[in-house]
Amino acid sequence: MINGFHETMVHSIAAFQSTQLVKNKYENVLEHLDSGIMLFDHEGVVTFVNVQMAKLLEVSRAALTGCSLVQILKHPELNRFRRKKILRIYRETIFHRKRYHELIDESGRHWLITVTYGDQLDGDILFSVKDVTDYKHIEQTAYQNDKLAMLGRISASIAHEIRNPLTAIRGFIQLLRPHLLQLGKDEYAKIILSEIDRANDIIYEFLNSSKPSAPQKTVLPVSNLLKEVALLTESEALMKDCEIILVDNPDPLQVSIDVKQIKQVILNIIKNAMDAIQNVEDVRPGTIQIAVAKEGHYAGISIADNGQGMDRHTLSRLFDPFFTTKESGTGLGLSVSYRIIKNHGGFIHVNSNQGEGTEFRISLPLVQ
Repeated sequence: MINGFHETMVHSIAAFQSTQLVKNKYENVLEHLDSGIMLFDHEGVVTFVNVQMAKLLEVSRAALTGCSLVQILKHPELNRFRRKKILRIYRETIFHRKRYHELIDESGRHWLITVTYGDQLDGDILFSVKDVTDYKHIEQTAYQNDKLAMLGRISASIAHEIRNPLTAIRGFIQLLRPHLLQLGKDEYAKIILSEIDRANDIIYEFLNSSKPSAPQKTVLPVSNLLKEVALLTESEALMKDCEIILVDNPDPLQVSIDVKQIKQVILNIIKNAMDAIQNVEDVRPGTIQIAVAKEGHYAGISIADNGQGMDRHTLSRLFDPFFTTKESGTGLGLSVSYRIIKNHGGFIHVNSNQGEGTEFRISLPLVQ
């Protein structure tokens, strides 16, 4: 009987040790996930916090464990911004009973908050926080490409439908021109033909802008291109009381580009910067700084201004076709620039804060 009891005890201890090992293993996995994890028990007290969540809140795990939500909000190590975000998450997920919530932090990164509760957790509430910024960028890029492709198809269709009747009208005017000449009205024919040609040019420019042609590439140093662009924009900048600052880089960073297309992109960004500076010219002198630096296998071109900057809504739609904040703008300039840089195998990013200015960063592959 004693032997049987001993064997039962041994089996129980072994089972307990095995369960403890599995528990420790799973806790170790949770602690080192790239997602932040926080578990509240049924009384609203934190029973588990992983390493990533402690980093996100910038509060030690020991200080968080055993705290209620109210105690976390009053914690001296928690900054004001994170306190506001926690309250917002609580309102959206617990108060409004939403299991998923997205937010953007002060640096522009996207976070997905997931809440799990119910019978499967025996009354506990599990919060997980994951950085989904890269996924958002991929999603936005795919969405942008779809819109640009649609714009190209619409533009081609419009151009085709308008060019056909214009060609017919031009032909009939040419046939009528001898009769108009006899009547001494040849200048009418000249005006009509000139206006038809101008309409065709406008259609061509619109079609080309919405669907840029394949780049005709030439190898050249980026600094040469930037010097030329700075000279082209210098006089207009002076007229708008703005200073162009070209930061010299002695490194011969060679790129293979369609000079005309890339020049179009940079000029468009600089002109936008001049417009942004005009809105704050009474506050501070306007400056646009142009620089280039090596970034791995890319030449990184920076165009930074100290203008009015942009809000989050404008930034999110900046490269959308036909989106513009200008009364006389077409909304095609930056969407075309996006397509041109993409066709060169590069990237274009924007950093902007309202009242502080904007920086465009263009990355172009280096010629090795």
